[in-house]
Amino acid sequence: MLEIQNLHKNYGTRSVLCGLDLSIKSGEIYGLLGPNGSGKTTTINLICNLLKADAGSITINQKRSGESDKSILGVVPQENLLYKSLTCQENLSFYADIYGLSGRRKNQQIKQALEWVNLSDRANHRVENLSGGLQRRLNIAISLIHRPKLLILDEPTTGLDIESRYEVWLLLQKLNQQGMTILLTTHLLDEAERLCNRIGIIKSGRIIAQGSLEELRLLVPAKEIVFIKVKEEEEAIDLIKELGWTYRYYRRELAILLPQALELREILNYFDGLSVDSVSRQFVSLENIYLEVINQSNSFHK
Repeated sequence: MLEIQNLHKNYGTRSVLCGLDLSIKSGEIYGLLGPNGSGKTTTINLICNLLKADAGSITINQKRSGESDKSILGVVPQENLLYKSLTCQENLSFYADIYGLSGRRKNQQIKQALEWVNLSDRANHRVENLSGGLQRRLNIAISLIHRPKLLILDEPTTGLDIESRYEVWLLLQKLNQQGMTILLTTHLLDEAERLCNRIGIIKSGRIIAQGSLEELRLLVPAKEIVFIKVKEEEEAIDLIKELGWTYRYYRRELAILLPQALELREILNYFDGLSVDSVSRQFVSLENIYLEVINQSNSFHK
């Protein structure tokens, strides 16, 4: 569905994209993760033909960007593009006109878009009277008015409360089940972990790791992560090193990257004689993967 090869983009002397390669298959949800300034929004703007690349190519549905039918693409930017004095239906009508929809087809697709985002009962409500979550759903409806094959969302749930976020997640899953290909950028790792078939991590304008969650887990030298709170932390670290294990600090907590899963009793036995306050275990999460890849980006290229 989407192929990006050797994409470069500079702003003056500042290089934002440095040979970006990215491939998204038809029918998948692909999450693009990365720190601020890594090139996520620039990549979206290039895909949407809002910026011109300095080098490289973008192909959408086997046609070069700019040559492909604009109706194939739907975009939800970070900021809502809504006319707040108009109703939900009037906003959708305006954008439907831009895509050349008219008559019965236009009315059907406005109705369908409102149903997709559960706003049918708010069709005649002014946008200014809607909550932030409802406005976000309407903005997604606008991107769907022409029934695109590829939907791009730039941080779709940032700033939403938990309930609204879950509603957006359910909507995206529903659209994907109906065959829509989705690319989303997000800073919310649980969002990417829950929604995405594949995930790419971008840093300094390059994809430094990508794959399914199971594939990305292979980049972390651990089968299990154990968080341990111990009064004699320096002694614990010395012991971890003697055992040949790796340790990290996640959220300022000492974490042991175990090469194989161990029973809790076995773990405690290793630290016998130290004042252990608590021990907890977890599988390798996307947060662990992300931090490992970002911090060791010179070692991981895929």
